[in-house]
Amino acid sequence: MSDLTVFFAQNVIGEVTEDYVVSERFKDKEGKPVPWQLRSMTEAENEDCRKAATRRIKGKNGSYTTETSPEEYMARLAVASVVFPRLRDAELQKSYGVMGAETLLRKMLLPGEYTALIQRVQELNGFDQDMSELVDEVKN
Repeated sequence: MSDLTVFFAQNVIGEVTEDYVVSERFKDKEGKPVPWQLRSMTEAENEDCRKAATRRIKGKNGSYTTETSPEEYMARLAVASVVFPRLRDAELQKSYGVMGAETLLRKMLLPGEYTALIQRVQELNGFDQDMSELVDEVKN
């Protein structure tokens, strides 16, 4: 049997951060692409993202069911993982004419860039399944 202390909080590798070039369109003064800083999150943060993307839907006979929007969940997951640029910054949102970090992210990026970011965020957070499997899991 292994030593149980390897599982103690102080012995576990903490949050992982990495630089990732989301888009070649964001360049510094020298014309080099500016990497975004991404971080891993805890399962508690993931649950918060999922809950925020879940709505109660009134059904027949006054009963309610819950429904999670996979698109909203993925956007919240991405926003929670992006450290830089600060997507919640009011000036950055204002420059794009939007309010809200999720809306800003969708406005800033092209569809392919957004998809690549979502995939990298999933990998960084330990999701080993593809996006369609994750969407199916979120729906259930």
